[in-house]
Amino acid sequence: MRKIQLFCVPLLLAMSPSNSSSSSAGGSPTGYLLTANKGDQSLGIIDPTVGKQLAEVPEGGTTGHEVVASPDGRLAYVPIYGNSGVGKPGTNGQNMVVIDIASQKVVGNVDFGHGVRPHCPVFNPKTGMLYVTTEIDQTISVIDPKTLKIIDTVPTGSEESHMLAISKDGRWGYTANVGPGTVSVLDLHAKKVVKIIPISKTTQRISISPDDKWVFTSDQTKPQLAVIDAHLQEVKNWVELPGLGYGTAPTSDGRWLVVAVPTVNKVSIIDLKTLKVVHSIDVPKAPQEVLVRRDNKVAYVSCDSSHQVAAINLEDYSVTLIDAGKGTDGLAWAAAH
Repeated sequence: MRKIQLFCVPLLLAMSPSNSSSSSAGGSPTGYLLTANKGDQSLGIIDPTVGKQLAEVPEGGTTGHEVVASPDGRLAYVPIYGNSGVGKPGTNGQNMVVIDIASQKVVGNVDFGHGVRPHCPVFNPKTGMLYVTTEIDQTISVIDPKTLKIIDTVPTGSEESHMLAISKDGRWGYTANVGPGTVSVLDLHAKKVVKIIPISKTTQRISISPDDKWVFTSDQTKPQLAVIDAHLQEVKNWVELPGLGYGTAPTSDGRWLVVAVPTVNKVSIIDLKTLKVVHSIDVPKAPQEVLVRRDNKVAYVSCDSSHQVAAINLEDYSVTLIDAGKGTDGLAWAAAH
């Protein structure tokens, strides 16, 4: 992956995803990297082919922490969480905005009716419905992305169900319950809690392996990662980390797991065959979320305190920095159309 010069550019009102270059750094598929910029209360739109943030779209609320793109790459869904962190006092957000990426405008809104601290949006790969964690209600809200109507809820059985991962068959959901330090296993078809797995005094973030066999979450009391056997629904292994872990994402071939380690400003690469850290890469302060590009050549890591995204070449582990908004956290990929 070639090194690229960094730029700060003004809002480009004429930007359209269809105008994206046909090739990206490292041979990436065309598309845009979306960032939830907590400090700017905006959605960032980054062209990773040239390493530029093209636009920041005001969300109209305080503030979005996470984002997901529609499967066709046209829309971004940003739940407005509130002005504090999970489990901390502050406002309780009650809506989710929908942003048209090409026009850079808010074009829709979901009102949850009361403060629920909506946080992590995930599309169910089988049904196409949008699942959003709604912490205060201890539920997952199910939203029809076409009508923007809440059509169902799934209980999580726990407080602070902050992050969500869904199996490829759309059947199982897993929530990281931060303060309780547990993971809820949800049967999304039956809309019920199957099991609550103890992890630690507190845990953070969650991801699932491409074959649906393993679920990963970071212990926030010790520098270790819990590896949950999804079939047995219990912690099967622990992976030692160089510091307290945070966001994780596997490569699509199931070979590697990329882990943000904010306490030491590193990103670690875990070999999923041996469950050992094989590389640790220095990145800017406070790495948060990880997104692995679909070709497995680059991992993007949001770095909260530096207002940057670290693009890590997964072949030689070189790092390219891209300027982003303040407090950049949640990441999503919007494919070009």
